[in-house]
Amino acid sequence: MGLADRLTLALESGHLALPDTGAIAVFGPRAGTDLSALPRDRVRVISGFYPDHAHFSAQGYDCATEATGRYAAALVCLPRARALAQAMIARAAGASDGPVIVDGDKSDGIESVLRALRARAETGLPLSKAHGKIFALSPGADLSEWQSGGPQTVDGGFVTTPGVFSADGIDPGSRLLGDTLPASLGAHVIDLGGGWGYLSARALERADIDRLDLVEADHAALDCARRNLGDPRAHLHWADATSWQPETPADAVIMNPPFHTSRAADPALGRAFIAAAAGMLKPAGDLWLVANRHLPYETTLAERFRHVTEAAGDNRFKILHASHPS
Repeated sequence: MGLADRLTLALESGHLALPDTGAIAVFGPRAGTDLSALPRDRVRVISGFYPDHAHFSAQGYDCATEATGRYAAALVCLPRARALAQAMIARAAGASDGPVIVDGDKSDGIESVLRALRARAETGLPLSKAHGKIFALSPGADLSEWQSGGPQTVDGGFVTTPGVFSADGIDPGSRLLGDTLPASLGAHVIDLGGGWGYLSARALERADIDRLDLVEADHAALDCARRNLGDPRAHLHWADATSWQPETPADAVIMNPPFHTSRAADPALGRAFIAAAAGMLKPAGDLWLVANRHLPYETTLAERFRHVTEAAGDNRFKILHASHPS
């Protein structure tokens, strides 16, 4: 259901037409998205999110983190973040010599995107199906005003970029965790889902750290972390935090785990981070995490660790400390 249904119907009904030859760039498909309506040998998947990139690569698709060169057509799988959606459509329009197809669910804001595009470019008649819409922009659409402004510097001198988590400044939950971390974390620390590197930078204030591994699935955020962490002790990994494994167990894991896979909160993602962290630690290792106060992580922590306490908090966030993974 979803994109595959809309795309198949649009092509079969004549609402959309693809060029007979040339590569077709598909921007931002999520793992599990059915791309079978497109000719597989011509598809180029463009995704900087590691789990999605790995999924399509394993299926045999040609994958890249950024668009390179020119494409005969482009398909944008609309993300729910508006700024990211606009930047992605602008990149697609700038890289395609043919139509730019935009597909998305109503919950992802496809209606508002369509209205905004109609004021800027010629759009084909949209087709609605399976709680979403699909439509195409004519070649040559000028969406330069939607292009990402590129890296920006925020409070503390950190570099971020539009579309990454906490792009406009230091996340208050991460700041609280950074302020709460103990004076010593051990020689080997892992920052799980480290984003653009704020928590890693705070941890590396400690001289007794020999190695810090930052694991992040968002390629753009990792590029920012590379600029923010000039410390040779920091090692950056583009990977899925829930399955990545260190070469040797760590003394401590620090994290501000994500809790959204869609617009609704999904505590299962944070639980998966906790389970992964427990498997990365030494027998006496420590986990330090920040979470929104309403997220029910304590039960999962108690199942994975022998000792669990709330080390700090306020009306919005709680800092949880767990030790001795069981």
